Amino acid sequence: MERKSIYTESDCSATGLACSIQGKVVVLDQDTPERQLYFCLCGNGAGVNPSGSAVFLVSLRTGEFALKKRSEVIGILKPEHLPDSAKLQLSQIRPVGAMDLKNHEPKYSGYSFLADGRYASGVWLCTEQEALEYVEMQKPYQHRIMLCDRDDFCVLEMENGRLLHPTEEAMEAFRNPRNGGMTMT
Repeated sequence: MERKSIYTESDCSATGLACSIQGKVVVLDQDTPERQLYFCLCGNGAGVNPSGSAVFLVSLRTGEFALKKRSEVIGILKPEHLPDSAKLQLSQIRPVGAMDLKNHEPKYSGYSFLADGRYASGVWLCTEQEALEYVEMQKPYQHRIMLCDRDDFCVLEMENGRLLHPTEEAMEAFRNPRNGGMTMT
């Protein structure tokens, strides 16, 4: 799906300062749709009723970082309006706070697929927490998500927000190490 018109408030699931935009695809008040879509990383203007105005963003057209003011954000884009080209660019973003790849060995690679099977290259993820955060940030927007370990074995697969592998019980054991826990392998 490729969108050609300007995005407005009606294309957003939430607007205003009463919503957090961190970790969401946002719409900026710009003159062309190509310059409107960004992923919000963080900033003192990203939270609910923010204490500041700065938001750090990644362009879903170019992948470049941008610093904008919260007042430039119209709202959070409804996932169904995100064009395929922006989904592919979004799939390349590592979670906020991800470890520096120069100093840490990646344990996983994350992949996100469009409904027609297209995907971009994998994203390196250094910890189980980073891997789970990648899944959570992609889940609202991507058709299919896959995490693979360093040997390229699938350790998690999700389609349309539904967990396919491993089982829900295994994921719960992973999330709750007090009950025996497990590792993602």
